[in-house]
Amino acid sequence: MQYVSQLLSGNIVTDLTKALNGEYNAIHFYEHLARLAPNDEIRNRILEIRKDEMRHYHGFSYIFTCLTGQQPSPQITEALPTDFKNGVITAFHDEQDAVEFYHRVARETNIPYVSNEFRSNASDEQNHAVWFLYFMNHH
Repeated sequence: MQYVSQLLSGNIVTDLTKALNGEYNAIHFYEHLARLAPNDEIRNRILEIRKDEMRHYHGFSYIFTCLTGQQPSPQITEALPTDFKNGVITAFHDEQDAVEFYHRVARETNIPYVSNEFRSNASDEQNHAVWFLYFMNHH
């Protein structure tokens, strides 16, 4: 029991909730953005990024459920893009924000498994941001 209270110390449940909402929103946002893509190559890359976001969501969901005994109930908070260019700009900023947030959580948590999950996902998010930056500058 002492270990559980140590696990729940700090803001880890709050941070996981924020991460889950971000991933959940990204999954829906990228599904829509892929429909707006100018060609199949970009559409397929966005759908691959979406698969990463789904994997992140499931990983964070597993941790959340283990720590709280409850299933997460994420909320859609982000409007869907009306055009590809604005959607890509939004996606780039969201990915960069996620990188910073995930790195902070990874540094602050005293739970190695959780720290590793956030650190690994931060790496993926940085890769996604590079793709969106490329789309911003070349399409």
